[in-house]
Amino acid sequence: MESFVYRQRIDLPAAASGGYQALARLDTLIRRDGLVDDRLRELVKLRTSQLNGCALHLERHSREALRLGESPQRLHQLAGWRESSLFSASQRAALALAEAVTRLGPEGVSDDVYAAAERHFGPQQLGNLILTVAVTNALNRIAVTARLQAPVPRAEEPPD
Repeated sequence: MESFVYRQRIDLPAAASGGYQALARLDTLIRRDGLVDDRLRELVKLRTSQLNGCALHLERHSREALRLGESPQRLHQLAGWRESSLFSASQRAALALAEAVTRLGPEGVSDDVYAAAERHFGPQQLGNLILTVAVTNALNRIAVTARLQAPVPRAEEPPD
């Protein structure tokens, strides 16, 4: 059986630096607006990255969520948030919206999902959540297509 080697296809941030940097700046602008709680924003980005199978951003957003004080238990249960009691009603609405925007079907985002998000977030917060999911989806798709890799942590030195 032949072994599969997962190699980066293109250094897209370098090859298309203007467009890639524009997406990164948009992400920074959304974050700086401060309209969406930092931990919620990272949960939304992490759930979006889970759905897209993007290892680079799974690593990045789980580390950032932990840095912001998110609990490992909630991160472990994020993929099963619907069955978990660890997420509030507003977090559930944001996660449902992230899933609907990421998995757009023929009907788009359902009125029920949108209305639930609208009940919990004002227009600016909701707009920033939608933009957060859209930018995360774009960055995930770039990373998956280009096979951008998460940095491999150095193995700890064995004790003497």
